[in-house]
Amino acid sequence: MTTTVAEILKSKPPSGVHTVTPQDTVLQALKAMAEHGIGALLVMQGDEIAGIFTERDYARKVALAGRTSGDTRVSEVMTSAVRFVRPSQNTDQCMALMTENRLRHLPVVDDAGRLAGIVSIGDLVKHIISEQQFIIEQMEQYITGHRA
Repeated sequence: MTTTVAEILKSKPPSGVHTVTPQDTVLQALKAMAEHGIGALLVMQGDEIAGIFTERDYARKVALAGRTSGDTRVSEVMTSAVRFVRPSQNTDQCMALMTENRLRHLPVVDDAGRLAGIVSIGDLVKHIISEQQFIIEQMEQYITGHRA
């Protein structure tokens, strides 16, 4: 019983994916992240994913580099090599990709190459805990002889 990315996306609020453009300033991106309570924004050039901008990008490439967020364009500090997943992939595959590449956010791209959403490490942990709780309850019922 492993949850798919499509199932995770269906369970998320329908707020959509928050994005910025490469031309936006880092300050604009930070304000959007704060407003929506998120840690990453996809950087879109039209319908194409140009990159991802994360809190980690800000900390390492702006703050620690002595740059100013109002004068720095997202394109200058975003992560361009974006890893993504498909809706049919499962939580185990996502966790492996995140762990292997030290990522906390994965865009979801459908088979036609269109952006379908984004999943975070928090989304995955929530669903994995839910799955484990279900398994524990099933085992307890089996052991005690109670059937649901």
